[in-house]
Amino acid sequence: MARKKTRRAWLAAEVKALRSAAKSIVPAGQIARLLKRTEGAIRQKALALGLSLNSQRRGKKKGGRAARKK
Repeated sequence: MARKKTRRAWLAAEVKALRSAAKSIVPAGQIARLLKRTEGAIRQKALALGLSLNSQRRGKKKGGRAARKK
């Protein structure tokens, strides 16, 4: 039988690494491997901290459709 996973508290160093990685537009899966946590745990903590992990939108320049129509 598989062992049940126990919850681990977030260390200050892990939160700092999460903030840094989110600012650097690193994908959530890669952050999860770096911190040895699940992607779901990374996303939940980022949400609680008010961080965005949506790397597709954050990397693009502003303008979108409205700028192209002109």
